[in-house]
Amino acid sequence: MVQMYYDSDADLGVLKGKTIAVIGYGSQGHAQAQNLHDSGLNVVVGLRENSSSWAKAEADGMTVKTVAEAAAMADVVQMLVPDEIAADIYANDIAPNLKSGNALSFSHGFNIHYNQIVPPADVDVFMVAPKSPGHLVRRTYVEGNGVPGLLAVHQDATGKARKIGMAYARGIGCTRAGVIETTFLEETETDLFGEQVDLCGGTVSMIKASFETLVDAGYQPEIAYFETLHELKLIVDLIHEGGLANMWDSVSNTAEYGGMTVGPQIINEESRLAMEEALYRIQSGEFAREFVLEGKANSPVLKAMERMENEHPIEVVGKKLRAMMPWLNPDKD
Repeated sequence: MVQMYYDSDADLGVLKGKTIAVIGYGSQGHAQAQNLHDSGLNVVVGLRENSSSWAKAEADGMTVKTVAEAAAMADVVQMLVPDEIAADIYANDIAPNLKSGNALSFSHGFNIHYNQIVPPADVDVFMVAPKSPGHLVRRTYVEGNGVPGLLAVHQDATGKARKIGMAYARGIGCTRAGVIETTFLEETETDLFGEQVDLCGGTVSMIKASFETLVDAGYQPEIAYFETLHELKLIVDLIHEGGLANMWDSVSNTAEYGGMTVGPQIINEESRLAMEEALYRIQSGEFAREFVLEGKANSPVLKAMERMENEHPIEVVGKKLRAMMPWLNPDKD
């Protein structure tokens, strides 16, 4: 049975007197740096000299240095930059400043698992991965709660890697909600699979396909938007709060019967074969190779897909409808 670890299992004192360099100040970077700081730990944020986040981090009360300077000051270096640029930042600014006995940490296993970053043998390497976007990592911490997290140790040079990782998890609030141990392999491959197959890729493709089916059949795009996209949050919230059974119990009998009978026809054996192929590409390293090369080419395919996604009719209709619903904060568009 999987064991969950909480505050009582983590000694924050392990990190007292140490300097933690948080590299990056994006979604996870700003949240983890601020949470660690509010937990009474010594934090420095490492950024490019021309980073647009420099002033923001200073305004948030953080000490900000260049990446190389932050790494040289640190006992623990936490990599929170995009996967596709992490290896270059590590090689240029972090590796030359790592000292024996330091710890190198991550919130996603991609670069370690696929050997984009190969740390020296005399440093600890661990991962603390909050299972939440950064803004919720921060918001729940401020509220006195936290988000669940994963802990993995890849390299234990000092014999203290797990204790340091658990202390870090407590510092960002994850042990308030619970931490589960895993491996870099398991976290990386399952995380990529979830993103591609259902959480992001599969869900978005299903929404667009169902929207297009209704519009092509002559229904109003606005009605199609509400039925295929807007209401999805209501369903996901029910599942998140109490699992699938809670959702089925909350919707109408019509929705339950229709969903249970038609759902398996939509996500069918052909869909499962596509999922298996996606998993194989992740396990074999094929996806990682493709993604790394895409990043080195300045992401031309990704940028083209983003442009086409923004031009899709469901986005055009949705932007207009959201502007009519001020409680959704249309300024985000």
